[in-house]
Amino acid sequence: MADYAIISLGGKQYRVREGERLLVNRLPTDEGKTFHPDVLFTGGNGKPNLSPRIQVTAKVVGSPLGPKIRIGKYKAKKGYRRHTGFRAKLSEIEIQSIGARSSAAKKEEPKAEAEPKPKPAAKPRAAAKPRAAAAKKPAARKPPARKPANRTKPPEKK
Repeated sequence: MADYAIISLGGKQYRVREGERLLVNRLPTDEGKTFHPDVLFTGGNGKPNLSPRIQVTAKVVGSPLGPKIRIGKYKAKKGYRRHTGFRAKLSEIEIQSIGARSSAAKKEEPKAEAEPKPKPAAKPRAAAKPRAAAAKKPAARKPPARKPANRTKPPEKK
């Protein structure tokens, strides 16, 4: 079982453990829903794995706003002052489990073979057309459109 995992969310990487809560950039997943982020690395107990086939399950707990950041611009002796602010839209997630096998790994396991479904009878095809039409040369290309003639300057008066 993996002790920790490194996951990728929103172009950033996070080191997570089971039961941990963290703030990430706003996710399109609704509150209370679970999702499976991309797992890049697992480790713990001295067994690192660069190509894990396990799944991390995370639940969206809330979607708060980040702290307000105040931005001020000022130019001395000019009377120029501008103030703006910014609050990041975040999602709070809780890591529920690390180590459940992914759906890709489940597909690799052999399944009990079910009876194959009988295929319906093939429909007869229409009579094939002769290939003579395909042997014709393609139509000749049209010459490119002519550019308009350059304007000439009127004769100068003396």
